Amino acid sequence: MLSFKGMRFPIDVVLVCIRWYVAYPLSYRHIEELMEERGVSVDHSTINRWAIRFLPLIETQSRKHKRRVGASWRMDETYVKVNGVWKYLYRAVDKEGKTVDFLLTAHRDTAAAKRFFEKAMRENGVPEKIAMDKSGANKAAIDEVNDAIAVPVTVRQVKYLNNIVEQDHRAIKRLTRPMLGFKSFRAAANVLAGIELMHMIRKDQFRIEGVARTSFADQFYALAGQIRPV
Repeated sequence: MLSFKGMRFPIDVVLVCIRWYVAYPLSYRHIEELMEERGVSVDHSTINRWAIRFLPLIETQSRKHKRRVGASWRMDETYVKVNGVWKYLYRAVDKEGKTVDFLLTAHRDTAAAKRFFEKAMRENGVPEKIAMDKSGANKAAIDEVNDAIAVPVTVRQVKYLNNIVEQDHRAIKRLTRPMLGFKSFRAAANVLAGIELMHMIRKDQFRIEGVARTSFADQFYALAGQIRPV
């Protein structure tokens, strides 16, 4: 369970604010106004600090409840603006569209792609096949990974196979666009962890012991180890 010790606001206020931020295309100021309508006065900068502090912890905690993904992956990268500079969000889904993993990197090169593959395989196991675009850096990265494992992953560089992951990027971009860029790499990585978590919840990717299939909000609060706010 997450520790909210020393928080000035109730736990349910913290969780509802950060869930709204990563579930809907809202700014921190929008959420400040919505909370004011509920009789809760909380500054948008405070909500920002909550998101950066707690979202990656909830996403990390959620991984032990994540359902297994398929053995055929589609991998691609998209762009996120951080302090006015484009950074790279590596992502993969399986052939059913379930999120495999994600990683924000400062550069788009072989080293970055290799870090993504290693993270995805450490968390989800080694796939049988990976489809990707014609990127030489991505191909070089998976070749290096294959050199280190007993059974190499089959690589398919066929663009149409990646339509699933390219379409899946849109759900992430729909939420990051109103944010108008992140102030720091840490803030971007932490908030994106929350956005990806909510996206996986919507795709029914979690099995939570003792929690029946219920609303997306309830699942978020359950993964945070808390009861649903009222």
